[in-house]
Amino acid sequence: MLIVGSGGSSRVDWICLLPDKSIQTIETRGLNPYFLSEKEIIKVLNSVKLFQEYSSIAKEIHFFGAGCNSPDKREIVSNALSVKFKQAFINVESDLLGGAFATCGNKPGLNCILGTGSNISYFDGEKLFEGSYGLGYILGDEGSGSFFGKKLITDFLYEKMPPELSKTFKIRYHTNKELVIEQLYKKPLPNYYLASHTDFLDNNLDHPYCIDIIKKGLSDYIQTHVCSYANHKELYCHFIGPIAFKFETILREVCKEYQIHVGKIIEKSAEDLFKYVREKEGF
Repeated sequence: MLIVGSGGSSRVDWICLLPDKSIQTIETRGLNPYFLSEKEIIKVLNSVKLFQEYSSIAKEIHFFGAGCNSPDKREIVSNALSVKFKQAFINVESDLLGGAFATCGNKPGLNCILGTGSNISYFDGEKLFEGSYGLGYILGDEGSGSFFGKKLITDFLYEKMPPELSKTFKIRYHTNKELVIEQLYKKPLPNYYLASHTDFLDNNLDHPYCIDIIKKGLSDYIQTHVCSYANHKELYCHFIGPIAFKFETILREVCKEYQIHVGKIIEKSAEDLFKYVREKEGF
């Protein structure tokens, strides 16, 4: 039995090859070890009925997730998975490597993450080279859900948002300064809270204000992340995540301005990644 999980800070998509060779997909909340402890991750795993049923016979678990880019953070997730799947081989890697396998396969390319957070890496067809990015929602995450959410909230609180949109925003989120401060500084997963506001952009995509915010945010991402690679105009640039997927048209326009060769733009890497791992491991 093979289980492959991939996801960002908000959610993880799991694809399971069951003993009878049928395939089942499930979704859980994100398992970013920067925000969840080993015990909290185990609690998430224990809430999945399928995992309860097959925990003792699973042969291999391959997990590619946000925050798993250092040995100590990978160990947190690996330990939690080992508690749940005691007989299985456990492999934990970063979502960047998973994205590279899903998009680039065995060819060189730039792998861009645009979800709750943002990141980038270069894949030479065999090895992943991470840049000095992925600084998180406070220092970085340009062009991400948390980045756009922060912009919307600050514009609303500073009364910079167009009046007609400000009224809609207030009705939609029932927010104010006190509530925002509480969510960001006193409650868990503040990055997820910020990113949850991006549906406002999607629902008001016909408004110039929203289009402008998206363009500027994606341009900021391209300038900061993609253009930092000297050979970025020679490589295919692949994008993964709900932000890239939702705003694909605008993203392509921005990439064209910077002469970026766009490869895949996919919302989730799970299916492509599962196919890659299954073939590689011989299941």
